[in-house]
Amino acid sequence: MNRIDTRFAQLKAANRTGLIPFITAGDPSIEAMVPVMHALVAAGADVIELGVPFSDPMADGPVIQLASERALARGVGTAQVFAMVRGFRRDDADTPVVLMGYLNPVEIYGMARYAKDAAEAGVDGLLLVDLPPEEADEAHAVLESAGLHPICLAAPTSGAERLGRLMQAGRGYLYYVSFAGVTGAAHLQVDAVRAQVAAIKALGELPVAVGFGVRDGESARRIGEIADAVVIGSALVQAMAEADSPEDAARRAHGFLAPIRAALDA
Repeated sequence: MNRIDTRFAQLKAANRTGLIPFITAGDPSIEAMVPVMHALVAAGADVIELGVPFSDPMADGPVIQLASERALARGVGTAQVFAMVRGFRRDDADTPVVLMGYLNPVEIYGMARYAKDAAEAGVDGLLLVDLPPEEADEAHAVLESAGLHPICLAAPTSGAERLGRLMQAGRGYLYYVSFAGVTGAAHLQVDAVRAQVAAIKALGELPVAVGFGVRDGESARRIGEIADAVVIGSALVQAMAEADSPEDAARRAHGFLAPIRAALDA
């Protein structure tokens, strides 16, 4: 069984909301990545989303765009991202890791080769922001044949037909974007999210994780009452941006995430 399925089954059995932090691979430094990933798990992360740096991250706001630029300037590419996951797996065989990024680097690398190498590194799922479900069947088949879960992205503008297709096509969990915009914006409207998540859940059994606009313990708690998991990214990336060492980055990551875990559990 894929680690993502195992983790969400554990969360459901314990009646807990999942916590999914997003970090950009290679920021604040290449050396900080494995310590930061372990620090996030120690602080209560259930799944880690590792952002693959890309030169044109169209869905991301300024914080993650700048993190991606810094990582690219450090020479972070696909091989380095896989190496980070392998490093993490040396001491953590259980926490799911999802790569989140864009289609272009995957196509350059080769979809089948990418899926194989990602799975061998210890990756559990892949979320490609710019791969629409209408064009995803072939890619999803390749990912699943390698043992990876294709994670689908849904938006408030997605109609019922598309949402149903996403629930059927996706694996692991459905990432629901809480508003139409980019990462890091502060437009969270909980009542609207509540209604949409309820409608999505009526279409299938896939767990629903909500991201965009979740910035702190209070916003995470409010979304956690609705969703199966909460995704938090830009605020975490910002909290680590000025770290001056891998140890400092890990301390900042743990210090940021632990209160959010406590808020969800409360």
